[in-house]
Amino acid sequence: MKPVIIGDATLYLGDCMDILPTLGKVDAVITDPPYGIGIAKNPVRQMHEKMDWDASVPDTSLIDACIACGDIALLWGGNYFDLPPSQCFFVWDKMQPQEFSLAMCEQAWTNKKGPAKIYKQSVLSYRKEHPTQKPVELMAWCIEQLGNPQTILDPFMGSGTTGVAAIQLGRKFIGIEREPKYFEIACQRIEQAAAQGKLFAPEPVKQHQEPLI
Repeated sequence: MKPVIIGDATLYLGDCMDILPTLGKVDAVITDPPYGIGIAKNPVRQMHEKMDWDASVPDTSLIDACIACGDIALLWGGNYFDLPPSQCFFVWDKMQPQEFSLAMCEQAWTNKKGPAKIYKQSVLSYRKEHPTQKPVELMAWCIEQLGNPQTILDPFMGSGTTGVAAIQLGRKFIGIEREPKYFEIACQRIEQAAAQGKLFAPEPVKQHQEPLI
């Protein structure tokens, strides 16, 4: 399948099961697969079209194939998948009140070594074009925490947030999305990010570990 090339981004419209075997290894896989909780039909997401892409979790063999594509990997929703034990979990604190009816945070599994990390940003602080869209700043933070990899792959690209963060950090990006609607949105957002040029100046990642408590 011929990809769409936008600057340093290579984008594929199709199923990652078909496209992953055609790709070489990358520095990092950073992705947010479907969790299988039917969130795309959740009435809270009334502004979004009701679709079935989150009806079930991806097959374990597909998740394993995604992880194998990178020297390091990070999967949001890692608590929904059958993954090896991990020392380092990333947590997104959505800064919601205790009585909030939906999740107050989300977890990401990673095979990175080191202590767990927490990122805080309100879930109401940005506009969503996809029902499970993450903040660009969160995905840029993930890239920095993984040691600033130069080439990043997102097999479940959605509306392209990981790609936007990668381009804004001056990284190369490969994205795969099977829904034409979200693929078009991702292309538009990444094209805009490429036109703006590098925005984020990555922070140096500290090499020492905090003392364990």
